Amino acid sequence: MKMRFSLRAVAPAALMAVGLSTSSAAQRTTPVVLDPAHMPRVATVDERYQSYNIEMIQVMGGRWWSPYGATAASAAGGFASSPMQYRPPTDLADPRLRKLAAALSPAFVRVSDNWANTVYFQDDDKPALGAPPPGFRAVITRRQWQGVIDFSQALDARVVTSFSIGDGVRDANGVWTPVEAKKLLAFFRRSGSSIAAAEFFNEPNLGVTSGTPKGYDATAYARDYKVFSAYIRAADPRMKLLGPGPVGEDTPLPGLPKGIPTEDILRATGPGLDGVSWHFYGAVSHRCAAFGPRFQTTPEQALTPAWLATTDKVAAYYAGLRDRYEPGKPLWLSETADAACGGNPWAASFVDSFRYLNQLGVLAKRGVKVVMHNTLAGSDYGLIDDVTLAPRPNYWAALLWRRLMGTIVLDAGASPSPDLHLYAQCLRGRPGGVALLAINADRGQTHDVALPVAGLRYTLSAKDLLGREVDLNGRPLRVTANGALPPIEGVRMRAGSMALPPASITFLALPGAGNARCR
Repeated sequence: MKMRFSLRAVAPAALMAVGLSTSSAAQRTTPVVLDPAHMPRVATVDERYQSYNIEMIQVMGGRWWSPYGATAASAAGGFASSPMQYRPPTDLADPRLRKLAAALSPAFVRVSDNWANTVYFQDDDKPALGAPPPGFRAVITRRQWQGVIDFSQALDARVVTSFSIGDGVRDANGVWTPVEAKKLLAFFRRSGSSIAAAEFFNEPNLGVTSGTPKGYDATAYARDYKVFSAYIRAADPRMKLLGPGPVGEDTPLPGLPKGIPTEDILRATGPGLDGVSWHFYGAVSHRCAAFGPRFQTTPEQALTPAWLATTDKVAAYYAGLRDRYEPGKPLWLSETADAACGGNPWAASFVDSFRYLNQLGVLAKRGVKVVMHNTLAGSDYGLIDDVTLAPRPNYWAALLWRRLMGTIVLDAGASPSPDLHLYAQCLRGRPGGVALLAINADRGQTHDVALPVAGLRYTLSAKDLLGREVDLNGRPLRVTANGALPPIEGVRMRAGSMALPPASITFLALPGAGNARCR
């Protein structure tokens, strides 16, 4: 189901009631003067720029990250005796889940994780195998893949995945073969679907943790990738080949087996990708506190310039590798969230929406084509609570981005404060219109912007930054009892100066901006 978007306004009193109007008595700054009509075009993003992951373990069911409530030690920052527990398969046919996901469409849905590297596709209608065949670690059934395809087709969420590369798909000489890939592509064709894009396998820089043979190096990767790419180019030329899909190279975790550095992979394989992809987490969660304090973060750091800058620093590294080895190829961030190991407890609170939206803004400006959040609904970093199916604050942030931000990226200009982050894109569905995103990450000071045109304002705020309730223009955002979304309405704003309250996020829709680059 697609939601129609209206720029209908509500009364300004909704903002006045909670002190969000320009008459706020909070400490003020000299307004930042913005000129939306003349903001230059700096990049473009894919129509499915804002996308998401559903991990393969969620599709199959199995041991995954335990809820913090079930592992008190991990919530306190320690490594619980069992940070993982059995989680049943996600019901991708659930009407409420589909209704919420539909509002974020079109999108890509990536189904992958380390389990995908050694998964056996049981391509029959028999009961699920009790154990995987030799050389595999998990089993995914035809019915489970069909659930993914049905979800994809119903919601215009095109599938991205990766392939098995463990011992079960290798010949007598240890060379990768497409025995499992052939089965999967044939099944998608029989189901009237296709795979939009794929990484060869998930996170090759993690070595044997990712299911590669012992001693697997860049030479072996290049040998196997040559077989893989030749097969895919012949079997489905429309599928985009992404890669290498590494994670954590900026701050490698101690104790994990050393895998293959991305630069070694790109050097060995040579040009040939359709897009350069990587995965990014700024930290590991409390569940993985055993890795040490330098890999942790705190909610007190969540709004700091240093934390919000981490995503762009890592993106710059991979952009540099792209420029050297795959010049001109698109960049994809194919897996990301606040922290690895299922997310921190506050990933489900409003405080993480600052990271989420700043990440989308800064990467769009850099020219990254697609950003895939981990996950749609699963663990603490999910946009939707996987038990109650209640939207979390990041879902509402994602919904506003989807409805307002178009595919042409503009330069909003420099901010005078490290706590004020400004981004601009053409307004979706309004030729000449501009959408602005203003993130005031300052907890104690109001910042001001001045605009020469009128428009509509959408301010996200929360009474408790660590709470799961978020307000839009001072009113709580909640779905109805049957899962329907509430009206998403802007407040009329006049041309001139306006206040951005402390610790708030504001979208500004300016349909009359008259930017020629947005026609």
